[in-house]
Amino acid sequence: MCTYPTIQDIHEAHARLKPHIRHTPLLRAEKIDAGAGCRVYLKPEVLQITGAFKIRGALNKALSLAQEDIANGIIATSSGNHAQGLAYAARMLGVKAILVLPVTAPAIKIANTRALGAEVILFDGDTAARWKHVHEIAAANKYAVVHAFEDPLVMAGQGTIGIEILEDMDDVDTVIVPMGGGGLISGIATAIKETRPSVRVVGAEPALTPKYHRSRLNRERTSLPLKNTIADGLRISVPGQNPFPIIEQYVDEIVLVEDEHIIAAMRALAMDAKLIAEPAAAIGIGALLAGAVRVRPDEKVCVVLSGGNWDLSDLAQIYGQNDTQS
Repeated sequence: MCTYPTIQDIHEAHARLKPHIRHTPLLRAEKIDAGAGCRVYLKPEVLQITGAFKIRGALNKALSLAQEDIANGIIATSSGNHAQGLAYAARMLGVKAILVLPVTAPAIKIANTRALGAEVILFDGDTAARWKHVHEIAAANKYAVVHAFEDPLVMAGQGTIGIEILEDMDDVDTVIVPMGGGGLISGIATAIKETRPSVRVVGAEPALTPKYHRSRLNRERTSLPLKNTIADGLRISVPGQNPFPIIEQYVDEIVLVEDEHIIAAMRALAMDAKLIAEPAAAIGIGALLAGAVRVRPDEKVCVVLSGGNWDLSDLAQIYGQNDTQS
């Protein structure tokens, strides 16, 4: 199997997923224009069925597997959104889902995963240790493993966002995408660059976990010590093995965003666009507010808001802070 999604894979995923997911709208965010320095459009996957884009990749993979492959169940690890997407897919297909989540995962992501009928195992360890645990459980029980960002069918599912953006705005100039493991931006960048190469694709990652930014400078995948960033969904120490070459080929720029600008972006999205975005999702707006992406006032910039699943108590603290950026 190829380790990368082709444009045909993404179009097939688009057709496969269309009856089951939401084609999220493209929203104009005029009130954010001044701070961003461009014409801002939002692709709000916060409005997706599970509150995040991850359902696209998880469901595309699950629907592509033979029934005998998933008969015993499907398993993965995740910071929370992939878990919810896979739990939804398993419930739809009538099979068991087992999700290994970090003990630090937001309570809402744990609760939502359980509410979808999945078995949740909380694990105290880094991503590599969690995956080792997943593969041990899978081997013992003959579960199908669905990786959150290494699997080409998962990447193809995420790439359907790129198809939808171009369908809704064929004259978009720039698309900004959050970067965690790299599955989301790999799929979107493939869809966009293979369809309209002139569109600029920008990846945004937290300044505290600059794994793709550093790897691009080093011209090889580089592992970095994990630091605590507010963007928990993007907190990964090393680029994905399969996404990395795709990102090197298709992503024009990678920018770093400090936590303070991510927080300012969350507040701007709530106040000016009336959207609840978790920190990982708000990073693209944070990049614009921080001036990390060079833009023109007339430039049409689409920012992917990857998800909105974050504990309300944490959101309340952020929304209640004084706006130090204004």
